[in-house]
Amino acid sequence: MSEDFVRYRSPEEDSGRWAGFPFRPGDIVISTRSKSGTTWLQMICALLVFRSPTLPAPLAELSPWLDWLLLPRDQVYAQLETQSHRRFIKTHTPLDGLPLDPRASYLVGARHPLDMAVSLYHQGANLDRDRIRQLSGQPEPTQPPRPRPPLRDWLLSWIHQNADPRAELDSLAGVMWHLSDAWRRRHEPNVLLVHYDDLSTDLPGQMRRLAARLDITVPDEQWPTLVEAATFDRMRARAGELAPDPQGVLKSPEAFFRRGRSGGGRTLLSDAELADYLAVTAALAPPDLLTWLHRDSPAVDDRPA
Repeated sequence: MSEDFVRYRSPEEDSGRWAGFPFRPGDIVISTRSKSGTTWLQMICALLVFRSPTLPAPLAELSPWLDWLLLPRDQVYAQLETQSHRRFIKTHTPLDGLPLDPRASYLVGARHPLDMAVSLYHQGANLDRDRIRQLSGQPEPTQPPRPRPPLRDWLLSWIHQNADPRAELDSLAGVMWHLSDAWRRRHEPNVLLVHYDDLSTDLPGQMRRLAARLDITVPDEQWPTLVEAATFDRMRARAGELAPDPQGVLKSPEAFFRRGRSGGGRTLLSDAELADYLAVTAALAPPDLLTWLHRDSPAVDDRPA
């Protein structure tokens, strides 16, 4: 990859696969951290592009995860090359690791990090690790896995993990690295940040906002149907079609759309522990980003992540 880009790698991802990607005018790149509304944004883009709740293919096929090593790069490129509709592509790579093409739009999803972490914890129990090792060629573990700690203990450890944000992107430092980079670019005409809580509290308004920024026109009479198709209940009912699982690594597609409540991460912590979390994040991100990210919001039904 060019020196202009940071290369992010893990046993299952490689952002270097973006090098040389042939963009088209109108391409949409959805850049999020794990469990921060990725599938939700993909579905909203699908609904806006096709202007119908009936999709021509499973969502993961329409919007492939380009960085994912469990699918060959050439296969993903060929899949995207055959698409004649406006393309919308998934990545978990921060914007500084992507080619920023002026013809493309970049949607960056953000979620309160504590809620994202709780969802990530539960997602871990829904992954078929043996299947992932098989597909990625990782060696068999030499020792049995250690028991998972209780959620609250795990969350406290996650907050205080001394992690390299470029190597451990789902750490708290990694989340703040991803969002801080996008925050610095938020005034660029083709970069748009979307907050998970805004989608939760005003889905119709946020879908219209996205349509306007993407220059997509939707007839007024179609909006109620499209918004309904993007709600949690409708997406969970279509889990087999919408869950990001083209290689069968989820134990349960339905469990991917876990039903919880926004704010759940904060309720697990004492006042002192929450203050400690805020002190950690204050050292990782600018104050205006933290004000936007940590807004107070009522507890609402969790949405797809």
